[in-house]
Amino acid sequence: MKIKIILFIPILSFGLVFAQTEEIKLGNELTIAEKTKISDIIANPDMYLDQTVLVEGEILNVCPMMGCWMELKSDDGEGKIKVKVKDGDIVFPIDAIGDYALVEGTVYKIDLTQEEAVDYFKHLAEESGDDFDPGIITGPMTIYQIRGIGAEISQKEG
Repeated sequence: MKIKIILFIPILSFGLVFAQTEEIKLGNELTIAEKTKISDIIANPDMYLDQTVLVEGEILNVCPMMGCWMELKSDDGEGKIKVKVKDGDIVFPIDAIGDYALVEGTVYKIDLTQEEAVDYFKHLAEESGDDFDPGIITGPMTIYQIRGIGAEISQKEG
């Protein structure tokens, strides 16, 4: 009898570990059932401003410092949108790049002067260890993002 129990426990433990690695839930439970296409938000961001949405996409990038943001690829493959959270509220895992995420959050915008835009993109480049040419910022800009409140990350297959 003890042999059966000893053999069963490792198999059960392996099953629990495997199940935990298939999906990661972060933050609040998702409450919205209907998905909004990222391409629709990009095409007409003011229409979605201050609305809570559920979006889905491949994770293209994650904040390497604090895990406080991630970028999701648009459904049309042409664009992307950043999901930002308050530092520490949710920590997006850096190894989730290439995985898929369902994210619930509110669409908002940031209006930046040219100087603020240079500082913003310089900061992002420093976080990623990338080079940044401030000359590419030629004027003020508006950035649309999603303030994330909950996410489910599904690992890529393979």
